Amino acid sequence: MLFPKKVKFRKWQTERENPRKKRVATRGITLAFGSHGLRATEMGAISSNQIEASRRVLARALGKSGRVWIRIFPDRPETKKGGELPMGKGKGDPYRFVSRVRPGAMLFELDGVPDAQARAFLIQAGHKLPIKTTVVVRD
Repeated sequence: MLFPKKVKFRKWQTERENPRKKRVATRGITLAFGSHGLRATEMGAISSNQIEASRRVLARALGKSGRVWIRIFPDRPETKKGGELPMGKGKGDPYRFVSRVRPGAMLFELDGVPDAQARAFLIQAGHKLPIKTTVVVRD
């Protein structure tokens, strides 16, 4: 699983977003390394476990023939309070790290496999994620 070696603050403040403003990614939106990529089409938070599950699908499908690049990193801690606790008594403990993803962000990239196989592998990996994704190809 991916997580940062060290964080400046154990707990981060909640990010509040205006639902009327459509915010799209402006960085990390193009294919930089591979020939095929998996792009996010909606906003969401992807946990380190979900990234690892997608990576395993791709690594198992590719074998030694291709190469995978992970373009996102979970650096944001999320907290959670225990079950059946009364209201109040402060914020919960950190329980996972997530990566905040905007529409248009490139999540994974592949290279070294034929077009049809790459599309199938990326679709399988996209099913492991909690957001909608699409496959893009380098022109």
